[in-house]
Amino acid sequence: MPEESPVRTYTQTLDFCLRVGELLLSSGAGAADVTASMQAVARALGMRNVDVDITFISLSMSYQISQDEPPLIQLRQVKQRAIDYEHLTRVDHLVRAVLREELDLKQARTELGRITSSGHDRPRWAITLGWGVMCGGIGLQLGGDAAVVAIAFLAAVVIDRLQLRMSRQRYPAFYQQVAGGAVATIIALAVAATPLALNPSLVVTANIIMLLAGIGFMGALQDALTGFYITAGARLTEALLATAGIIGGVSGGITLASALGADVPALDPGRGNLSTLGLTVLGSAIAAGAFAYASHAPRRIIAPIALVSAVAMLIMQTLSVPGIGRAWSVALAAFFVGLVGYTVGGRLRVPPLVVVVSAIVPMLPGLSIYRGLTLLAEGGMSTSAGLLAMVTAASVATALSAGVIFGEYVAQPVKREAARLESRLSGPRLVGPVRTRPERTSRSRRSARRGGADTVG
Repeated sequence: MPEESPVRTYTQTLDFCLRVGELLLSSGAGAADVTASMQAVARALGMRNVDVDITFISLSMSYQISQDEPPLIQLRQVKQRAIDYEHLTRVDHLVRAVLREELDLKQARTELGRITSSGHDRPRWAITLGWGVMCGGIGLQLGGDAAVVAIAFLAAVVIDRLQLRMSRQRYPAFYQQVAGGAVATIIALAVAATPLALNPSLVVTANIIMLLAGIGFMGALQDALTGFYITAGARLTEALLATAGIIGGVSGGITLASALGADVPALDPGRGNLSTLGLTVLGSAIAAGAFAYASHAPRRIIAPIALVSAVAMLIMQTLSVPGIGRAWSVALAAFFVGLVGYTVGGRLRVPPLVVVVSAIVPMLPGLSIYRGLTLLAEGGMSTSAGLLAMVTAASVATALSAGVIFGEYVAQPVKREAARLESRLSGPRLVGPVRTRPERTSRSRRSARRGGADTVG
């Protein structure tokens, strides 16, 4: 049987690494994590000194066999982006198995094909219910009664089904966000017009947080901190455009209600207090766990995520009482999430990204966005207060991302081998192993050196 061509093997290795990188990047992993994972896999499969270039929509990888031969170059486009923590976790396990030399190239390619072609163990209707439970938890967290929780649940179900239909018809994400914000506002105000006693602002705020949950603020900030400025700028543009869609949808619903003569109450985001702290913490835990479930996170991590989120919300609310600025209280709570996310993810064999993103969802600034929109809609003297509320929302989002990433800096020190491989990178690893050199190879080298020393002696 003829021996396989080295060029063919290198080409297959590049293709495998690019497919791994595509799935990681589309699931929200930072560009630094994706680059390091691709380089580590290539090194484990026998290709040293590969070059990786990542932008928001494409990945490229090149390898030069020798100096007198042209380099092998492959490109791959990132065609879709969806939060899928099941596939992210399985690919993370695959990368670790390759680094431990438990799988060769052929086996790894087969397993990756199995991951990308297989479906999920949760039916789509269960995912819709998960989004509903998440918004119900946010409604409880904000102090809503049973009616608020029920209407928030119903609105989330309608929004998810509407966005799913629009996605299948290939509408851009901006229009999906506009539709989601408008539906949430119209449903809340329509119910408020009935004899049922309901605060519509709580319902709208809960659904705003649902729409904000899929926006990659943290990935954008992580890319900026680790030197991937082009990717960070593209992600930030996408996040701002998606947020603008939410603002457009909600403000459109408020404007329509005002034109029809409906009462649109503004919600003043008061400080947390001990009388509602228990419900706030419980609602936060429910919302974080439901978000993880709706994002296909493994079942074993859902309860720990809920616990981490509850403790983080307790920290945030406790620090808000003495008068610490909201951005700082949010940043400290997010720092706690980043600090424990690495340990929790490692013990339960999931990427820390799954833990930290899910746990900070209840702290997203939906309240400030809604308050800013209602004040801007009133006009006049309320305009400056509305702008201040929108600036507060931006500062909270930044504090969340910066706090989580700094927590990862503290929790995950850079290993010597990772630092050598990632000499041009900096920052914590939210996806992929810290130890990037195959462990068996290192042990075999140490054994060989010991054996050689014994022979010499």
